[in-house]
Amino acid sequence: MAKKEFSFQGKSLDELKTLTIKEFAQLIPSRQRRSLIGGWTDQQKILIRNLEKNNTVETHCRDTVIIPMMVGKTIKIHKGNDFVPVLIEPEMVGHMLGEFAMTRRRVEHHAPGIGATRSSGGIAAR
Repeated sequence: MAKKEFSFQGKSLDELKTLTIKEFAQLIPSRQRRSLIGGWTDQQKILIRNLEKNNTVETHCRDTVIIPMMVGKTIKIHKGNDFVPVLIEPEMVGHMLGEFAMTRRRVEHHAPGIGATRSSGGIAAR
């Protein structure tokens, strides 16, 4: 079975890479479009500049929209206490970087704490 070729809004990855930022912005949802049309922040400009030089970059810019030139690069996204390496794939184009580095964990409850009522002592601990 042949692998399905990537397309975004009917355009291949090579066609997306030839588009300007304003042309690409017309293809993505409104929230990301507003972010791109509003222009890059200073930190986002530094990120883009570093991505042109290196294949791996660390960043705190979780609100950056993934553009076609980022595909194939590894970006280490800050998630509060450390950096999560994320390989940018074509399917991620148009999303925000922060969507791929989850900051919240599943809550795990244990035995009742000090000062808990006597009835809560009967609850089985995991």
